[in-house]
Amino acid sequence: MKELVAAALTAAKERGQDVADVPLTAIAATAGISRSTLLRRIGGSRTALDAAVREAGVDPGGRPPVRERAIEAAALLVAERGLAGVTLDAVADRAGCSLPSLHAVFEGRDGLLAAVFERHSALPRLEALAADPPEGLEGTVRALHAAFAAAFEHEPRIVPAVFADLLGRPDGPAARVLAVGLPRTLDILDGLLGPHVRAGRLRPLPTPVLVQLLLGPLLNHVLMRPVLEPALGAGLPSMDETVEIFVDAYLRAVAVPAPAPGGEAGGP
Repeated sequence: MKELVAAALTAAKERGQDVADVPLTAIAATAGISRSTLLRRIGGSRTALDAAVREAGVDPGGRPPVRERAIEAAALLVAERGLAGVTLDAVADRAGCSLPSLHAVFEGRDGLLAAVFERHSALPRLEALAADPPEGLEGTVRALHAAFAAAFEHEPRIVPAVFADLLGRPDGPAARVLAVGLPRTLDILDGLLGPHVRAGRLRPLPTPVLVQLLLGPLLNHVLMRPVLEPALGAGLPSMDETVEIFVDAYLRAVAVPAPAPGGEAGGP
């Protein structure tokens, strides 16, 4: 039975599912046997296989997948305790799963935190923008600011927690989490901003610099906003108003002015 348990765990990991949700045909293929042979060896029902998986210390599932339960539990813990306060023991307890299950799905704490950040970061919104790019430079810049603002304000507040940890511990888990998602994020942003650079609408700055100029003011504002709101009250612009202010400031900083009548460059 050990080799069948190993095959079930491998198939579950490859498919991103609980063992209970993996078809027997997939488990049999991973084990290198036919489905009928698998059924014969587990007594005609997967109950024995699920029991063997459970005895190996892994929850076979049947509820929402361990991956989904763990990401949700970890996200809530990050919002409550910060990244430093999230342990696999605490996640397993809240998600109702075992430690071996978390290791099998995420290969450790960093893998789990990376999955949490990907789920709650701007990446899903950026991928949607990349699939259907906005028209024009101003529309692109506004959509990017809105996507990041939504990610920063999204509950549970994962992105602010990640950046807070990064500022406090540059070699901590946040740095490793960002290292996983940063290449994809920069690729998407280069795909959205690069055409405007090549068309002469944006200054030809390196993509990381264009991104830092875009994100820096917004990130600083979002991290400080919980402190500013009680102090300034109604004097603090809404997030929508703040986004428009930053869009205008970004365009003034990096957009190439349109030629004025007569061929000379106009003002910002």
